[in-house]
Amino acid sequence: MNLKEVKGVTFIDGGVCASKGFRANGIHCGLAHKPLTDTEENSAVANNALPSAKKKNDLALIVADKECTAVAVYTTNKVKGAPILVTKEHIKNGKAKAVIVNSVNANTCNADGVEKAEKMCRLVADELGIDENDVIVASTGVIGQVLPIEPIENGISELAEGLTYDGNARAVEAIMTTDTQVKEVAVQFEAGGKICTIGGMLKGSGMIHPNMATTLTFITTDADISAELLQLALNDIVKITLNRVSVDGDTSTNDMVCILANGTAENKSIASENQDFENFENALYAVMVNLARKMARDGEGATKLIECICHGADTEKTAETVAKSVITSSLFKTAMFGEDANWGRILCAVGYAEADFDINKVCVYIRSEKGSIHVCENGAGVDFSEEKAKEILKEEEIIIDISVGDGAGSAVAWGCDLTYDYVKINGDYRS
Repeated sequence: MNLKEVKGVTFIDGGVCASKGFRANGIHCGLAHKPLTDTEENSAVANNALPSAKKKNDLALIVADKECTAVAVYTTNKVKGAPILVTKEHIKNGKAKAVIVNSVNANTCNADGVEKAEKMCRLVADELGIDENDVIVASTGVIGQVLPIEPIENGISELAEGLTYDGNARAVEAIMTTDTQVKEVAVQFEAGGKICTIGGMLKGSGMIHPNMATTLTFITTDADISAELLQLALNDIVKITLNRVSVDGDTSTNDMVCILANGTAENKSIASENQDFENFENALYAVMVNLARKMARDGEGATKLIECICHGADTEKTAETVAKSVITSSLFKTAMFGEDANWGRILCAVGYAEADFDINKVCVYIRSEKGSIHVCENGAGVDFSEEKAKEILKEEEIIIDISVGDGAGSAVAWGCDLTYDYVKINGDYRS
């Protein structure tokens, strides 16, 4: 998948370790949806087919060399994972130094959830010699199953001992659940005459329909920036990136996006909404928009990334509502999987969007690298080549371009097609 280029930044490798002063690691500590019987495990080993849950890293750690400014946004689901409750308390002072996160088990809707999340923080603190209140904790996986703390406790020394300045690949693997693709992005930009870096990693493939945050996203930066402006930047950018992705219309209970800033780039501290702050927001956008696109493309069972652009609206909010209405339509998503230019489903989704515009001014184009077709003008169909449409829709990245008038409001949203595999993946998610 092609990265979305953003002026003023340079893409680099390294994910959360790209920023100076951050180490990471990921290990397999043995968390599993359900234990294998001895017979199942012996058979799997004998056939060199040990299930992925027994091989994949499932516990990650990110550690800064010095105390960081830390901010976050969280799910607005009324059901919240215990790690969110603990993290909110820990970073209310705007400071943190480490992040521990596990996959497989969400530690949500459990009577002992907070106790387990706090224990994870203490384990990190004891191992690293830091204050447990400086540890962010996150979990992802099955909801409503008790989190076994023993595998985490047994693996914490190995996890800490393996921390390296290039451990991002091990860490990002550990946060993946149904993800099939690694999602990490890093960029460099200039602030205060210094080269600064922002790097991030994300997990997310299903249960994606965010509000204020999405999935689990961890971002590091070596820029020096105040907590107030770091929170403002995150609030601004999450609204136009991660919050505009939908895979299946379900908002997770554990969604969290956090940023750690350690100031090791030695730029003049960003303490006002000046040009340096604009440069920081632009770089943060570059990281988060590409993480958002990667997440949409890797939607459970997906074969296509769908980008819906709406313009000509009276406000940005109207355009956003229309664009998200289209990318969340199940009928539209299945048409994209079938490579069927059924533009009526696009108009249907536009029509039930809760926004004010004149449907008789709606114009729609469908685009990809193979070309563009005009399918609707003034709310009505126009002649187009079905053969050309099929060729366009065979591509991995599809753009739906919608105009709803001549206003200045515009917005972009990202989604994916809906395939047979989505049902297969979610039909036996706990097994």
